[in-house]
Amino acid sequence: MKVLDVRSNTFESDFEVLLMRGKMDMKEVSFIVQGLLDEIIQNGLEAIKSHIARFDSWEARHFQDICITPQECLKAYNDLSPQLKSALHLAYDRIYAFHQKQKVKSWIDCEENGNILGSKVIPMERAGLYIPGGKAAYPSSLLMNAIPAIVAGVKEIVVCSPTPHNEPNPLLLAALHLCQITEVYKVGGASAIGLMAYGCKEVKKTDVITGPGNIFVACAKKLVFGDVNIDMVAGPSEIAIIADSQANPLYIAYDLLSQAEHDEMASSILISDNAKLIESVKKHIAEILPTM
Repeated sequence: MKVLDVRSNTFESDFEVLLMRGKMDMKEVSFIVQGLLDEIIQNGLEAIKSHIARFDSWEARHFQDICITPQECLKAYNDLSPQLKSALHLAYDRIYAFHQKQKVKSWIDCEENGNILGSKVIPMERAGLYIPGGKAAYPSSLLMNAIPAIVAGVKEIVVCSPTPHNEPNPLLLAALHLCQITEVYKVGGASAIGLMAYGCKEVKKTDVITGPGNIFVACAKKLVFGDVNIDMVAGPSEIAIIADSQANPLYIAYDLLSQAEHDEMASSILISDNAKLIESVKKHIAEILPTM
């Protein structure tokens, strides 16, 4: 954890370097990503298999090789410890309850002059969810993307997530079982966005793509927008916390780490006028970091 002192003569320049950490050069990445998307449009599954070998270091020979079956997800769920299983269910129930409150209802109104006014809310037919899994696995991302689709009544939900060295994350598989998602592909990065946006002979394209990812995923979502709907183009994670001596240093440490874990471009900033608090946060981060 690097500490900058506002009283230092070099503070302005040092802080400017920190703020530039998450700057994304979309133009440079766009050229690479567009090439990957074009390969998928032209060659379908063969391009996907080539990308898996190139980026995830394993060889997919057949379509079935890139699929994760419901049986695999069920086994991972059954193998979970009681504590993890309880945590997964608790998260699912809380997220589900939240999105139930957000649900928008259709309505119709007949006026005296004969006009009929209304709004009909119809769920998407097929949603594609991207769940990061390259440097770390995020079952929470699956829950936060799948559950709104479930609440909305989306009929078909497809998930893409990378599996480096063909090793799926068991907790993610368990979360897939809990969400009852049966169409899952071991595809990551821009390739996954291309597969969900354009489809191939074996996979039907989606109507909308949601989910977080690195700069290549963000760039791919930007490029496919218009051919398919997307949630947003999100930049690198960042958080800024302003805290005084009354703040809980353990909570701050967890909040900073929750964003810093996403990737190297993420920025976690604490602003405080209390040196003791900063030292305490540093101590907690040093204790927590080896467990993540």
